[in-house]
Amino acid sequence: MTTFVDRVELHVAAGNGGHGCASVHREKFKPLGGPDGGNGGGGGDVTLVVDQDITTLLDYHHSPHRKATNGQPGAGDHRSGKDGQDLVLPVPDGTVVLDRNGNVLADLVGQGTTFVAGQGGRGGLGNAALASARRKAPGFALLGEPGEARDIVLELKTVADVALVGYPSAGKSSLISVLSAAKPKIADYPFTTLVPNLGVVTAGSTVYTIADVPGLIPGASQGRGLGLEFLRHVERCSVLVHVLDTATLESDRDPVSDLDMIEEELKQYGGLEDRPRIVVLNKIDIPDGQDLADMIRPDLEARGYRVFEVSAVARTGLKELSFALAGVIAEARAAKPVEVATRIVIRPKAVDDAGFTVTLEEDGIYRVRGEKPERWVRQTDFNNDEAVGYLADRLNRLGVEDALMKAGARAGDGVAIGAEDNAVVFDWEPTMAAGAEMLGRRGEDHRLEAPRPAAQRRRDRETERDEVQREFDDFNPF
Repeated sequence: MTTFVDRVELHVAAGNGGHGCASVHREKFKPLGGPDGGNGGGGGDVTLVVDQDITTLLDYHHSPHRKATNGQPGAGDHRSGKDGQDLVLPVPDGTVVLDRNGNVLADLVGQGTTFVAGQGGRGGLGNAALASARRKAPGFALLGEPGEARDIVLELKTVADVALVGYPSAGKSSLISVLSAAKPKIADYPFTTLVPNLGVVTAGSTVYTIADVPGLIPGASQGRGLGLEFLRHVERCSVLVHVLDTATLESDRDPVSDLDMIEEELKQYGGLEDRPRIVVLNKIDIPDGQDLADMIRPDLEARGYRVFEVSAVARTGLKELSFALAGVIAEARAAKPVEVATRIVIRPKAVDDAGFTVTLEEDGIYRVRGEKPERWVRQTDFNNDEAVGYLADRLNRLGVEDALMKAGARAGDGVAIGAEDNAVVFDWEPTMAAGAEMLGRRGEDHRLEAPRPAAQRRRDRETERDEVQREFDDFNPF
């Protein structure tokens, strides 16, 4: 059964916004008291947050589909819908978020670091919020926007100061077990370590973490063995430690060729050329191991490596190694740039930025792209003529109609608003007056006007009676 997962594909979907409500207040002796439809609630976000207690992506391997809750629709009597609940997904420290094309969206390092993987949809406005002096009785409400849904890839890169790399059964697990309090699985067969092990080492006043990366073999950078799965775990490390086996029983191997092979795989993987290297000759407690270490040490030092002879079993040479690593790590930490407080960058909109674009495509369709037009289309109930008319008014005020005219559009030409896979297409009519004509101007209902004074009502009745009498006299010939 899988116990460690460091790469998963996650399908996240934020909550949809609730629809606004179109309602009219009614009470005794006041059947048309004005619009009172409430707004819809916003959909919940999907947020990734770093949790130090999480060390694997196993949960998302078993349950890759995650969705936040939707916002509730509005109701009459000015009651707004409840917002959807945000979905918080804990991830390990060092998680990288990528899209399906491999582009990095976020690099989550540090306890509490967050990333909004899916933005919840906005709730639609009710007709009470849409009412104004000119639009006293809107007979429509705005729809809630759909939540953001996308596929992302989570990759875990171990956050450690030191990475132990080497051939399988070189003694990396034994070394980390004696340098720290980690208790990895140790055996005398290859690929004992199937997951990266982390340990904490204290050397004087320096505390650092050390990672035991599973064994590499030739071709690991191209996917052979387990190397490709775990090479990413050395990317964040400040120091690479080559653990070489001086007592190998394989006749076709020796420590120097093992070192060359590992370096070639690191080179093929890329991005690790600037990391300082330290060579550890392990298993010198075996007589043949000590003899081989004495033989190859001058050659390694001639290459520029710092060489340490240790025995994880006899626990010799460990103190010198741990303090040497502490010194290199302290230098690496001092060389890192000082993190400054987050700066707020203000990018004012250009004076000629209309907020949308109009382009003529090869099939003769004029396509309108922009945040506002596309959002307004998503909020429109196209089964309601008044809502469609409201959309037309908003687009006209934004300047879409003028831009279409400048682009050469004529009456009857096709216009699409939005992307190709999710667009609203219609035949453009420049003088189109959509809406409820029976109400006069959109949103105005004479039934909701203030009552007339008694004297005015009496004069209107007398005038109506006189008109009826005149019509009767004109009709009666006698």
